[in-house]
Amino acid sequence: MKYTPHTPEDRKLMLERIGVKTVDKLFTGIPENIRVKADLNLPRPLSELEVIAELKARAAQNKDTGKLCCFAGAGAYDHYIPAIVDTIISRPEFYTAYTPYQAEVSQGTLQSIYEFQSLVCRLFNMEVSNASMYDCASALAETTHMVRDITRRHKVIVTQGVNPTHIEVVKTYAMGLNIPIQEVQLKAGVTDLDALKGMLDDQVAAVIVQHPNLFGTIEPTKEISKLVHSRGALLVVSVDPVSLGVLSPPGDYDADIAVGEGQSLGIPLSFGGPYLGILTTKKKFIRKMPGRLSARTIDKDGKTGYVLALQTREQHIRRERATSNICTNQALCALAAAVYLTCMGKQGIRAVAEQCLAKSHYLADRIEAVPGFELENKKPFFKEFTVTTPVPAAEIVEAGIKHNILAGVDLSSLNPDYQNKLLVAVTEKRTRQEMDSYVGFLNKEFGSK
Repeated sequence: MKYTPHTPEDRKLMLERIGVKTVDKLFTGIPENIRVKADLNLPRPLSELEVIAELKARAAQNKDTGKLCCFAGAGAYDHYIPAIVDTIISRPEFYTAYTPYQAEVSQGTLQSIYEFQSLVCRLFNMEVSNASMYDCASALAETTHMVRDITRRHKVIVTQGVNPTHIEVVKTYAMGLNIPIQEVQLKAGVTDLDALKGMLDDQVAAVIVQHPNLFGTIEPTKEISKLVHSRGALLVVSVDPVSLGVLSPPGDYDADIAVGEGQSLGIPLSFGGPYLGILTTKKKFIRKMPGRLSARTIDKDGKTGYVLALQTREQHIRRERATSNICTNQALCALAAAVYLTCMGKQGIRAVAEQCLAKSHYLADRIEAVPGFELENKKPFFKEFTVTTPVPAAEIVEAGIKHNILAGVDLSSLNPDYQNKLLVAVTEKRTRQEMDSYVGFLNKEFGSK
């Protein structure tokens, strides 16, 4: 709890220095019609001791998430984080470091960024990775700027298999850039190739696909890639990095730009952030890539050194020449991902992915046997699957909390049309006992409905 020691005299002096007479004058730039005028019904003033007691009482009402068995996903997953990750990122030379502006002074920070880029390129089988972005949604949105500048075309197609929250961020960015966004429907749980073919024309800059998609289903990326490229457009794909332990990486099916949410790579759920946006591309598009790039070189004495080889948007770059408005990279989160990937290695990532794959299919088979529950479709999936439920999915999620089970994501929270659809995710952390208990809960509470 912070202590702010401003007395009435202090506030008066600050207002005088600013050049206004009252605090209200500070808000003259806010239109009257959007100011709150109603009585806020605030409680009586409290002492410091009373405030702390009140806050503790409210905090005690929170559910202990450490005791929840998590089957929720939709972009944020309960993966195991090796102890070495927290140990490394908690070192003071990393923990307090900010994005370097006099970059070459910060050799350790630049090396950690370089290692992150190198590891991501190997995982994605892409030629270039930037030094990271805020999160997957904003990384995906940044690609609209890229594809327009690369192709000189002005339209972008997004499949409805992309997370709706990400689509909203894409549309927000695109609106300011005057880039029309069109959505292509799904068929049997994956992108409708016939519909996509009918939408492609010589004004489409790119097609954005999520793989696996929102419903957990594996998309026909090779077919989509061929179709998109046949019309001169670019393919942008949003992937789950852990899935690349068993699924073909974006480079294998000729993706032009590939993004992902790095939270799965050693970053805790943390109620939604901070997370880590991954953005990779082909080398020929490097000048259109947002953010920054660390590179390895040698100095005049032949010693290895690290430099910021590319800075396409920072506070010290001219706005009109910038490729985006991102003004930092998630350096600490990127370091966590680099440590995780280094610790796990190629075989470790594959082992995690194989466990997710096997366990999710075990649970899907068990849930499908519960009366009233069935899988949304029979298409292949990785670690998430969508279940059609006999009651609104929100009721199942709410009931699960009482049993210390986070039953999944109620998809109607993302789209009101999905009221009876529950998205279930299974990571390597889930045990057979936990999955069987989950199925028992569904059977007991909803199996006869």
